[in-house]
Amino acid sequence: MDDRTKTCTWNDFCEYLVSFAEDEDFILVVQEMDIDLGSLKDLPEEKIFVSSASDPNMILNAAGLALNGKKPWIAGISSKILSRSYSQIRESLALPSLPVRIAVPDGGLSCGEEGASRIMTEDLTLMRAMPNMSVAVPSDRNSVRGIADAARKSEGPVYIRLGQTPLSQLNDDHDGDFSFGGARLLREGTSVTVCTCGIMGHQALKAADILDQQGIDIEILDFYSLKPFPEQALLASVRRTGCCVVAEEHSYIGGLCSATAECLCRTYPVPVRFVAIDDQFVHSGTPEELREYFGLTWKEIVNAAAQAWALRRR
Repeated sequence: MDDRTKTCTWNDFCEYLVSFAEDEDFILVVQEMDIDLGSLKDLPEEKIFVSSASDPNMILNAAGLALNGKKPWIAGISSKILSRSYSQIRESLALPSLPVRIAVPDGGLSCGEEGASRIMTEDLTLMRAMPNMSVAVPSDRNSVRGIADAARKSEGPVYIRLGQTPLSQLNDDHDGDFSFGGARLLREGTSVTVCTCGIMGHQALKAADILDQQGIDIEILDFYSLKPFPEQALLASVRRTGCCVVAEEHSYIGGLCSATAECLCRTYPVPVRFVAIDDQFVHSGTPEELREYFGLTWKEIVNAAAQAWALRRR
């Protein structure tokens, strides 16, 4: 696809969320209006609640609005909100299961130039471990819109991890079902199951072309819903392939790697290999440099798939 047709999931989200303003219970909660809100800046004034500069206060404001019949969207705030406001998210949103959606624009390595203090590669772990919280990771425009629709209907809190890297469409399924608890089949195969989320689905499709030349036909699943986790989609695939590779732009601890391993070790043990960030903080660099440095590319997926295939359950 031409690079000019690629868009980042954050911009796609802002553009689509504007259409929700017609809902009577819609309200956008932000801290200030001069951050990168894209099309959201064009929302009617009565549909925007500008909170104070304190992250915990913003969470409490959103909780108060939800208790008064609104379904707030918190958007445009860094994923660092999770570390600065974890207690408020847990006790004011998740514990009472309020319909508040948190959408961050800098998931994964999107803000790599800003260094370890800003980059959250453990955000999915934090949100997955929180009871009542749904967790989703879009990978293209279609999944952004489908996940936003699912979050719009949700009666509980939702965490949506978005990014700034321009991405192409993974497929042409504009009317696909992106309900929470589902996964999307990107490519059918019989040799290795490759589980991905976010940007790593694009890398897996690149790896598939190389692996085809080696006689390894991989099946690629986009696990856009990390919680609820689509266990049946995973099990149906690994029962055909007998092995699995998990690729995510996140620590291997607590995110998609952990969700996959938890399901398989409990239900259908098979050889599994991870393509993810080790248990460490990342340093500064462009997102592309960091993905190369930490081994989040198609090359590592090729190697991991070859290893898993050699050990597959027969």
